[in-house]
Amino acid sequence: MRRTSILAATLLGSVFGCGESHEHDEVVPIDQVPPAALKAAREKLPGVKFDTAWKEKKEGGDAYEIRGKTKEGKVQDAKVTADGKVLEVD
Repeated sequence: MRRTSILAATLLGSVFGCGESHEHDEVVPIDQVPPAALKAAREKLPGVKFDTAWKEKKEGGDAYEIRGKTKEGKVQDAKVTADGKVLEVD
């Protein structure tokens, strides 16, 4: 029974994944994120303390996924272009 449960969990994990992967994205220190991108993320997610960012290619240019936490500990992120265009908010 235990072997079946482990096998089922492994299969589900491989089918659905365990969250978003950033293995092909470049980690960027938060202080090196373009100011316009960080400003746009802060405007869309006020109260979030951003601490992590990834740079990726999106719509023919660079985009940044900027992630942080609210005071309550909820993880939120915004995907924005280097010039501050918001692409997505989670």
